[in-house]
Amino acid sequence: MRRAHRPLLFVVLTAVATAQTTTPAPQPAREPTPDELYQLGKQLFDQLAPPEIKAQYEFPSKEQWDEFALRLQRALEGGSLEELAAYEAEARAALAGLRLLPGHEDYADWLEQRIDEIQGAKQATAPVLPPKPPAPTPRGTQPPPTRPASPMPHYDLWLARVRGRPMPARASSLMPRLRAAFVAEGVPPEVAWLAEAESSLNPAARSPVGAKGLFQFMPDTAKAMGLTTFIPDERNDPDKSARAAARYLKSLYGKFGSWPLAFAAYNAGEGRLRRAMTAKGAKDFAGVANSLPAETRMYVPKVCALIATRTGVTPDRLAAPRT
Repeated sequence: MRRAHRPLLFVVLTAVATAQTTTPAPQPAREPTPDELYQLGKQLFDQLAPPEIKAQYEFPSKEQWDEFALRLQRALEGGSLEELAAYEAEARAALAGLRLLPGHEDYADWLEQRIDEIQGAKQATAPVLPPKPPAPTPRGTQPPPTRPASPMPHYDLWLARVRGRPMPARASSLMPRLRAAFVAEGVPPEVAWLAEAESSLNPAARSPVGAKGLFQFMPDTAKAMGLTTFIPDERNDPDKSARAAARYLKSLYGKFGSWPLAFAAYNAGEGRLRRAMTAKGAKDFAGVANSLPAETRMYVPKVCALIATRTGVTPDRLAAPRT
């Protein structure tokens, strides 16, 4: 789902530092400012990070922090796939750090899916080599038929990326429950595979800015869909969060009339999608894709390719919700 982003390097360094202490920090009465976040992260890193981490990482200066934050924000929310692709190395380093920290696996599962989209952007912007000439057709035989490219931008790229990818470890236990929840809400069960793209099917997955659960609900959207976010936080409940996600996606389908557009609205936000469609005079995802954030341009074909790979149902064959 659409969300703000903080620099990944800062997330890792702060996680490294806070992992070394068991004393919980007092919760602030207000959202800390970027300057306060920077000072807190640097203080924790200087005081608590182990020597091997300090040898591997240098905490960025304030100027480096500001410059990195600006670049990353622009890359994720801007329209340049090239700019997004440039963050692969930094993001992969961040993921490696999180995987080494006990208790931070939930952040890592969130980040893993974002790196997948960064790598997709890198592949989408790689120089295109000229195609090899076809082998001569033996006399008396017909040349093999060519499969037309999908009208959805980058769908074939993502189909090739996810084909053969093993299912997440939790799929066998979770997907029957998620599919049943979607059916109960009148939504095609295949759409429940969107959870793989959001969270790697980790019910406890969380982003650094507050999105949680299999379907990465932000607090306001979760509350609007009837979930509690205090104690217990129902975003981490597979069955309740699946019912809420199905209701939300059903609503988006009703507003935009297609699953690719519903997925785009889920990721980029309804307002941004609507404004882009109006400006372009577009009626489908292909017509509006280039006006959407780079992240969304990768997310939509990725979700569609995962559904096709996991279920055999291609985007054009996904049924409409039941009324």
